[in-house]
Parts: sequence; structure tokens; C-alpha cells
Amino acid sequence: MADLFEVKNLKKYFTTGRGVVHAVDDVSFNIEEGKTMGLVGESGCGKSTLGRVLIHLLESTEGNIIFKGKDITRLSNRELREFREDVQIIFQDPSSSLNPRLTIKETIEEPLQLSKKTNPADIEKETIHLMDLVGIEKRLRNSYPHELDGGRRQRVGIARALALNPKFVVCDEPVSALDVSIQAQILNLLMDLQNEFGLTYLFVTHNLSVVRHISNNICVMYLGQMVETCPTDELFANQLHPYSKALLSAILSVDIHRKTNRILIKGEITSPINPKPGCRFAQICLYAGDKCREPQKLEEVKPGHFVSCCKIREINNL
Repeated sequence: MADLFEVKNLKKYFTTGRGVVHAVDDVSFNIEEGKTMGLVGESGCGKSTLGRVLIHLLESTEGNIIFKGKDITRLSNRELREFREDVQIIFQDPSSSLNPRLTIKETIEEPLQLSKKTNPADIEKETIHLMDLVGIEKRLRNSYPHELDGGRRQRVGIARALALNPKFVVCDEPVSALDVSIQAQILNLLMDLQNEFGLTYLFVTHNLSVVRHISNNICVMYLGQMVETCPTDELFANQLHPYSKALLSAILSVDIHRKTNRILIKGEITSPINPKPGCRFAQICLYAGDKCREPQKLEEVKPGHFVSCCKIREINNL
């Protein structure tokens, strides 16, 4: 399969009263068509911002976004409208992402009406089809979001995202606000829909168990920078960056016989406001040296395994 997205040196900065926040800073990666790219990292690392920049909910500061071979970094209003029919987003909290004044039927119908590509006579039929596709009972079509549980509300969000047959969907922590039993149902639904329609996902999460279940490849972010990216199985079996090692060591296990060496990170986290050049993790890294204060670049240390760390070979005896 070819790459659906190619992201090159992407940056997104925000100007504040205290300085410039480097929310996404010189990030590069590819997303293969029909696959799921997991995006992990702690809160505030820029995951959701990156997802929104990809689909033009936020404009990038610098860099290039190549979608189906075309640079879509700067688009006219007409081009943007066409592009947005190919990309959609499922938000984290369905309680706040659904309009409380619209019924479920009206919520799902809205993109069909705005696109004007669906025959008005067929809109209601297509709406019922979408509800059935995501597992929402037809009897609930005239209900309002507050009358549904969290799982059903998220199913409505998924149906709305699929209304225009998109090629790419940003899943922005779509199960983090749900009970664990419901999380599994929604994850399985997303995977079934991907298999049926050939969808491509960017799956944003801080839950490593979830991302392991659904993703083909994973990108690890730390304070706006990409520190490691590789196939999912490779990351869980052989993470190389010190931050990735610490992140995965924190996974809880029900196996009482499993021996896990927790990596405790101590120190003050680097501020994303006007950061100095170099690795953002260096300030609290156990292996940091003088070279870590210099700009870092992703390096392919193994086939398909990229890491941004000047001491990576020394740390891992490569």
C-alpha cells in the first residue's frame, strides 16, 4: 500500500503572553493507506494539536503535509471544502462534541445536507443505514444526546464522521471517556469499519494498551517532538529511546509473576515555551550529555525503526 499522508518537518506554534509555545516542532512521519498510526505521549505533548493540523482544523506554522501525493499545506476555500470530505475526526468527549439541540437523526444528517452530494430524498435512508452500521437502534433516531449513554453517544460521533465516506479519520482519544467494557466495543467497531471500508486512522491516545490493540505503527511524542516511530510490535518488544522505555515501563499488568523494572523520571520538565535547541527530554534523562543540547534528528537505527537520540547506540549497545 502507498502512503496516504506524508508529513515533513511540520510545525505548529502558538503565540502567548509569555512567549511562543512549540506545540508541534519539526515532526515528520508517514501514514500508510488502510493502516492505523498510533500517536502516544503524555498530556500536553502535542498529540491532539498534530491531529487537528493534519485535517486543517488548525493551520500549520511551517512544513508540508502531502495527502495522496498533493501538498495540502495551503488550500483555497474550494480545495479545503473538497479535502474535508476526505478527512474527518472523532472527538474525545461525545458529550461536548455533539450538539445538544439536535436529535441523533439530525446530527448524522447534517454533513449529508451540507455536502449536497446526497439526493435529499435519500438522506433519511442513508442516515438509518449509518445508524445501523455503527450499532445504534433505529428507535433512537429522535433522541437527544443527553438521553443516550456514553457508548451510544460515541457511536453517533462515529456515524457522523463516516457520513461522507472519508478516506482518513483522526481518532482523538475516542475511548478515554468511556467505561472499560464500552471501550472494547468501540475499538472493535472502529477496526471492523476499517476492514470494511479501507479506512486509514491516526489514533491519538495516552493509553498504551489500547494503542497496542489497534495500531500497526506507533509514533511516540514528547513535548512537541517525535522521539521514536516504528511498527507496534517492535516498539513493545524493543523500545530504544529513553522516554519510550520509561513510558512503557509504567504499563500495569495483571500478571503477578511479571517482573517489571519501573523507570522513575525525576526533575523539572522542559517548558514548551521558547524551548532551547536540543532534545526536550534531556533535562530529565538519565543518559543526557553535552551532545543532547544540540538539535536532534530522527535516525533509522534498524529497518523501519526511527529514533531521535544522539546516544541511542551507546544506550542500547547497537
